[in-house]
Amino acid sequence: MTFSNLINNQHIIIPFTIWAIIQVWKFLYNLFKNKKVDLKRLMGAGGMPSSHSAVVTSLTTTIAVEYGFDSPLFAISMILSLIVMYDAAGVRRAAGKQARILNQMINSKNMPNEVRQEKLIELLGHTPFEVFIGALVGIVYALLVIK
Repeated sequence: MTFSNLINNQHIIIPFTIWAIIQVWKFLYNLFKNKKVDLKRLMGAGGMPSSHSAVVTSLTTTIAVEYGFDSPLFAISMILSLIVMYDAAGVRRAAGKQARILNQMINSKNMPNEVRQEKLIELLGHTPFEVFIGALVGIVYALLVIK
């Protein structure tokens, strides 16, 4: 595989571009809403819409269009997409909730200063609605730009 093949592969380009678009959107939304620059929003997880969901559904859509719904590649991609979306709305969301509670405990006056300095990341997962919108954005985007 040459570099040219790699950069012309719509199964790579479409998911990466929708990821970049969503991350920039989250950054700009946060900038206008909070009136401050937060570079973590460019790479961070969480928020509306789910870029993870958009990436996997855009990949699954490109595979469905090129190879069909009855192909093994589509089946693999669809199953992995469902796992990623379940994880985003389930496991990572629960971890974010736990981080919020732990941060509250760490910030209590009973904790030593060295413990209070490290804050856990709270925005990890997504609500089911954020996952759904991300999935929808990924499908629509892929259908609009597929060659």
